[in-house]
This record gives sequence, structure tokens and C-alpha cells, in this order.
Amino acid sequence: MKAVLLDTDDQFHLAEIDPPVPGSGEVAIQVAYAGVQWGDVLVRDGHFPIPRPFVPGFEAAGRIVAVGAGVDPARVGEEVTALIGGGGYAEVVVAPAVLAVAVAGLDVRTAAAFGWVTPTAYDLINTVAAVRPGDSVLIHAAAGGVGSLAAQFAVAAGAARVAGVVGNPGQVDYARQFGYQEVFTREDFPDALGEQQFDVILDPIGGPTRLAALERLAPHGRLVAYGNIATFEPVHVSVNDLLMHGRSLLTYNSNLLSQTNPDRLADSARRAVQLVADGSVRIDITAEYPLADLGTAVANLADGVTRGKSIIRIG
Repeated sequence: MKAVLLDTDDQFHLAEIDPPVPGSGEVAIQVAYAGVQWGDVLVRDGHFPIPRPFVPGFEAAGRIVAVGAGVDPARVGEEVTALIGGGGYAEVVVAPAVLAVAVAGLDVRTAAAFGWVTPTAYDLINTVAAVRPGDSVLIHAAAGGVGSLAAQFAVAAGAARVAGVVGNPGQVDYARQFGYQEVFTREDFPDALGEQQFDVILDPIGGPTRLAALERLAPHGRLVAYGNIATFEPVHVSVNDLLMHGRSLLTYNSNLLSQTNPDRLADSARRAVQLVADGSVRIDITAEYPLADLGTAVANLADGVTRGKSIIRIG
């Protein structure tokens, strides 16, 4: 089968390899499309110690063509979106059956774009930050895959005010279409906020941005850290200061959740599928690449060129 390998030269190479066979508790999926996500940048840049060469790709959509031991054979033929630990940029991928989520009501392109970003955005708003009606919400990386979805989930949860921060001025108008009432650039953050405070702040940026965001939390506000786009340098926070101001610093790691409690992640994914299927939330696919152009797709994401979600056409 055709697949893309990431080799020791940090380049993506199209290759022919043997198709994988599902093991116990797994399904094999004939991949139609795969989603591009930040994890692809991290593995390309060597932040995960994965032996090379290997087939990257952490989210894929298609049809189940085989099942392993312990999986209901009736699932063969089911259209799914799969959350996986790798192997998605190939014509066939194996996935944990529990994280191969049925996507009735979604077309296969949207199912691929659904990926990790949609359940992540759902959990950030509804599970971790627990946005309540009337809350004010500030979302960093507002024009990205998670950010464009998190704003919509916040509105659906009853947030009274949703503001976003984007990387450059060219992303301001794009972000506004997802329910943001105000959008600021990272260069203008936090000064452009004036005296505004927020009940919830979502931060995948890290570094000084994280410290500045904590200062913008209202009493009993919650900041959720779920990435380190800007820097991996640690941020030191005084728990005593948090306590005195009634502020909370929370974290969310969807990859860890997939290993420790995959049923919980799958449940969030199913709830998110319903909201996308009924039109409450829209996934914006802004670019589609052939499998051979994966390197370009990942480079565009890393360079901040990408808005919304990119997918790779495989099937």
C-alpha cells in the first residue's frame, strides 16, 4: 500500500509498505482522508522520541475493512473518524476500536477534519473549563483548528462574551466568523484588553503569554493550558497567588487521555459529532493536499500559514 514515511532526514517520503493487520481490540480502516495537526509538526521536529522511519498521521477517516479479536464483526463497513497514535498517512491504518468513532451524518472529508481538534475543543470548553451561561471566554490561537471550534462550543455553552487572540493581523477577519465578538493580535495582547477580565482562558501558547493570561483571569477564573506553541520553557506560578485571587490553572492532554481513559475521550468525540452533524458547530476545511504533498501541508501549519483545518487526500 502507499504510505508516507518520516525518515531521519526530517523529510516525508512516499513509499510502498505492507498494510497493517488489526490486533486484539483494533480495527483496520481503509483511509479516505487524514487530518493535518500540530502533532505532525512536533514529530517532524523531533519532540517525540519515535524511532524512524515511521508512518506519521494521528487522525484519519474512512471505512472499517477488518476487525481484530474482541471487536464486533458487524463494525466492518462502518464509516468512522479515528484518533490514533500514528500511521494515518497511509491507505490502511489500524486504530483502537474504542477510538474509531462512528460518523453517521458527516461526509468523510469532514470526518477527517474532525480529528483530535474537535473533541479537544469540546473538552476544553465543556469538561475542563466547564463554561457556564454568562461566562466570558478568551481563546488564544483563535484562527487555528481548536480555536475556531472552541469559540463555537463556547457560544453553544451559553458564554456571554467570546474574545480571541490570533498570531497576525491577517487572521483577524477569519477568526471573527466563528463567533468571536473581539479579536486581538498576539502583538497587542494583553494591552489591547484594557481592564477586561475573563472567566475562562484557553492557552496553547505558553511562556510569557501564559503568565500574562493568568493576570487577566477574573476571580474564580480558569486558565486551561493545552500546548506550548511558542516555547517549551517552563512557566513558574505561585500557588499562593492563585489561591489569593481565586484563580485556577488547569491542563488538558488529549493524547494522555486516549491512553488512560479512552472511553471518556470517545464519549466526548461522540457528543461533538452530534453537534457538528446538526449544524451547531462548523469545521472549516481550508486546504486539501494529495498524499505526496504532506511535507508542504505540515510546513504551512508550522509557519502559521494555515487557517482552520487542512486534510490529506488518500483514498
